[in-house]
Amino acid sequence: AAGLEHAMLRRGAAVAAGLRGGAARPIFGCRRLLESTASAAPEGGEPAAEEPHVPVVDSKGRIYATGRRKTASARVWVMPGEGVITVNRQNMVEYFSRRKHYDDITLPFEITQTAGKYDVWCTVKGSGHSGQAGAIRLGISRALQLWNPEHRPPLKQGGLLTRDSRRVERKKAGQPKARKKKQWVKR
Repeated sequence: AAGLEHAMLRRGAAVAAGLRGGAARPIFGCRRLLESTASAAPEGGEPAAEEPHVPVVDSKGRIYATGRRKTASARVWVMPGEGVITVNRQNMVEYFSRRKHYDDITLPFEITQTAGKYDVWCTVKGSGHSGQAGAIRLGISRALQLWNPEHRPPLKQGGLLTRDSRRVERKKAGQPKARKKKQWVKR
């Protein structure tokens, strides 16, 4: 594939040179790309084997990701461990009162079959508990994807990597609520 791109860039350079009547040179500022493809895949040789994925971790061996939902914003750190989830320095069960919130937060681990393999430490602020649980879920999903790119297809299929952009609609002037209107009177 790299050889094909290299040939296409050379052909584009030759066409551009013919139009200008000058020497062949890459158009649209493609010179760096032309040089990088030439050095990456030597002509006649096979492309280099893919290197194994090495996650980028901080000094404590954690991966950081951010999740948002409604007005909640969660900063999430995921690290190898026993499956302990800490939210704002409290255990998840102490912080959230509803079972739906636990299920929401642990869903990425269930889908990727990594339950009990990673610890989560997160801080979350804004919104209510449902928005905060959704923000943490998105942050965990993004961090799991960074740990292992093979987790991306099941997370994507489950819709866990998509930011839910729904927010509360503003109240309109002259109306009781965002959409509600006063009762219409004929006369």
